[in-house]
Amino acid sequence: MINFIPIFPLAIVVFPGEELNLHIFEPRYKALITECFAEAKPFGIPTVLNNGVAETGTMVEITEIVQVYEDGRMDIKTRGIRVFQVLELIESIPDKLFSGAIVSYPNNDTSTKPFLSFKILDSVYVLHRLLNVSKQFNQKVADILSYDMAHHAGLSVEEEYELLCLFREEQRLEYLRRHLEKVIPVITGMEQLKEKIIINGAFKKLTGHHLN
Repeated sequence: MINFIPIFPLAIVVFPGEELNLHIFEPRYKALITECFAEAKPFGIPTVLNNGVAETGTMVEITEIVQVYEDGRMDIKTRGIRVFQVLELIESIPDKLFSGAIVSYPNNDTSTKPFLSFKILDSVYVLHRLLNVSKQFNQKVADILSYDMAHHAGLSVEEEYELLCLFREEQRLEYLRRHLEKVIPVITGMEQLKEKIIINGAFKKLTGHHLN
């Protein structure tokens, strides 16, 4: 299916199912949100990379306008719906302040893979313990998708975008597995180095090596 959507390009990656809170202050996007909320229609957030609009993004729906300020600024809650690919950017729309795009929706496998997901989730928790952070997922383990873990796996924006461009759940889980397999040893090494620096100068109780 191909259709036209209003867009709100941002230098972030939004995943399907993600809940995203936004503070809207630019006139063009205040107009976009006002129109989309009044007509109960979603809008697209394509990722901005290297000062350009990338071809893949996520449709989001407005779930709540939390507050409207006197000057028209808004605090809103949104939720990611589905991934889209930009076929053509429409910079200027008659009688509109915001831009749009003609998009298509790729076939995207979001079926759960509980066994694989559990293994990746365990690695995410290992990473969090190393970083001394905590994150609780609201879903049951059997329902957790790669999208739910992606923001919590230490990916850069570029890496999150690469994951967004994968359209099979097995591919996305494998991407996370490889990333965590690479980053956890690095963090572990940093922690060991930190401990070594901390104890440097302390009295050490060491066992000598016997030559015979």
